Amino acid sequence: MAEQKEMETMESQETENIETEETEDTPELPQEECGTDSPPGPEEAEETSDSSLDGSSEEESGEEQPSEEAQAEEKKGFFKKKEKKNKQEEKIAELTDRVQRQMAEFDNFRKRTEKEKAQMFEVGAKSVIEKILPVVDNFERGLSAVPEESKEDPFVQGMDKIYKQLMTELENLEVKPIEAVGAEFNPEFHNAVMQVESEEYESGFVAQELQRGYMYRDSVVRHSMVAVVQ
Repeated sequence: MAEQKEMETMESQETENIETEETEDTPELPQEECGTDSPPGPEEAEETSDSSLDGSSEEESGEEQPSEEAQAEEKKGFFKKKEKKNKQEEKIAELTDRVQRQMAEFDNFRKRTEKEKAQMFEVGAKSVIEKILPVVDNFERGLSAVPEESKEDPFVQGMDKIYKQLMTELENLEVKPIEAVGAEFNPEFHNAVMQVESEEYESGFVAQELQRGYMYRDSVVRHSMVAVVQ
């Protein structure tokens, strides 16, 4: 029994020695490493913000500023672009003016051509009318020479109808006879071939028409041959 007690006491001493060694070997950890960090105070926050601002300002100040040569090149490029734009605007204005001039010239050419065509047509029409008028004169002479007793003849009536049809067609073409007898002499419409005495008309008036004159629209195709009172 005594031996058993001694063994128990020796084991208890060994365990105590082991515990004391473990406590001596483990160092004490600081408060920060124990996981109980406290939040920084206002002073510490201000210091961190100031340091961050100082860093950003240093970074900004550390950026390289463009050199004078680079600025001069930039200005030179700007003026070149402006000069190029001005030249383009001048070119556009020049082309616009040229197009407007060409359009005006073409419009004048078109009007001139239309006027020339109208004049050519009028000259051609007058030439044809001049060739038809002697036929009209022959109809008038022939019908005026028919005696009164033969005017009811079918042949004479047929010729009279042809004459009236011809005059109607000339009138539709704007061909009209010029008034002569009883009108004041006008050299633009009348051609005086002789002078006569007349109690019916005053001096300077047309007393007799020897050949009828005609107008085509506003121009004279043939002047009237007349006798004027002295």
